[in-house]
Amino acid sequence: MPHATIRRAGLADAETLSRIGAETFDETFGHLYPPEDLAYFLATAYSLDSTLTDLNDPTRAAWLVEDNGKAVGYALAGLCTLPHPDVTETCGELKRIYLRKNRQGGGLGGRLLAETLSWLQSAGPRQLWIGVWSENYGAQRLYGRLGFEKVGEYFFDVGETHDLEFILRRRQNP
Repeated sequence: MPHATIRRAGLADAETLSRIGAETFDETFGHLYPPEDLAYFLATAYSLDSTLTDLNDPTRAAWLVEDNGKAVGYALAGLCTLPHPDVTETCGELKRIYLRKNRQGGGLGGRLLAETLSWLQSAGPRQLWIGVWSENYGAQRLYGRLGFEKVGEYFFDVGETHDLEFILRRRQNP
């Protein structure tokens, strides 16, 4: 299998990032939602304007995973915006991380996660946060092994569907 590369995304990658974001969300979770809820969510959360806003925000960073020039995954990180009373303006958040299903399980996701968490800590130690779907048990186990613990819950809206999300915070010394 060819070696995939991970690189920081820039403004020139906005269309690719928007597309891979929508495609991997749909591939991972699309079956859970009524078509109209999914269509609305994808059109807003992964719109080109939304992606450009992320890429233009100096407190955020995005990465693309590419194999032979084709996007197969991505991640987005930045300041934490999760609804928890302990979140401060210095907290960092892994906002999104997705790989195409056929690229999962071979260590590529771990490389992408390590790159993203490293960037979040690059300005010095700070609390790291993640929001994860309450029924994504595999992700919860992975994050638990990395020192994240559940500290809260909230509802994540996909159109008119409200998903229970867990708020995870990394222990200071995992």
